[in-house]
Amino acid sequence: MKRKEEAAVLSQECLSPGIYSMWLETGIAKEASPGQFVSLYSRDGSRLLPRPISLCEIGKDRIRLVYRVAGKGTKEFSGLEPGDTVEIMGPLGNGFPIKETEGKRTLLIGGGIGIPPMVEVARQVPGEKLLVMGYRDSRMFLKKELEDCGPLFVATEDGSFGTKGTVLDAVRENGLSADVIFACGPLPMLRAVKDYAEGHGILAWISMEERMACGIGACLACVCESKEVDGHSHVHNKRICKDGPVFPAGEVEF
Repeated sequence: MKRKEEAAVLSQECLSPGIYSMWLETGIAKEASPGQFVSLYSRDGSRLLPRPISLCEIGKDRIRLVYRVAGKGTKEFSGLEPGDTVEIMGPLGNGFPIKETEGKRTLLIGGGIGIPPMVEVARQVPGEKLLVMGYRDSRMFLKKELEDCGPLFVATEDGSFGTKGTVLDAVRENGLSADVIFACGPLPMLRAVKDYAEGHGILAWISMEERMACGIGACLACVCESKEVDGHSHVHNKRICKDGPVFPAGEVEF
């Protein structure tokens, strides 16, 4: 059940240029699951729409948000300090189906700002797991947290660390295989992961990044094409904030 409340800032730090980590004390943590997100509200009245940010880690009474400063709203959040409060709503959306990985080998794939939510996913996936993350360069935020969860393979665009190229280049170079794939990242990466999973007969779920407005499925600002007809809009669309952000890979069209 989502709620709206004032959350207390416990800490804030810069992990990499433009990438910040913030821990918030909030009751939302008790109901949150890996792959969900929260919406943060600006104190500037001219910014009416909240900013959606994925959950990176979930504690007993706190959540960790790792986000990229992309505009005035997230710039404001990066200036928050311990003791400050911020209005948030959540948990929102649906998460990854963790139970689907029981007794199976799981391949966790993240790219760019799609990497943070994979930390909590990796922590909660039972059994064998392999992590493949894609960065622009060797400035690899959250590397230690990911390594603590299982074997980590890295791809960088400039080849400064790990495999030069994409996450799937790293999968192939290291001869990785799995029964299930969970992935979060930019659209081109998700499209490639979907094609790879279909070509290898692997079950896959993808978490889609999208600009959102209301965050609760009412405005239809964040839709993706789907095979099934949406019960709300009655067309072949899915609302990413409400029906997602996690979908079975075969359910969405790119």
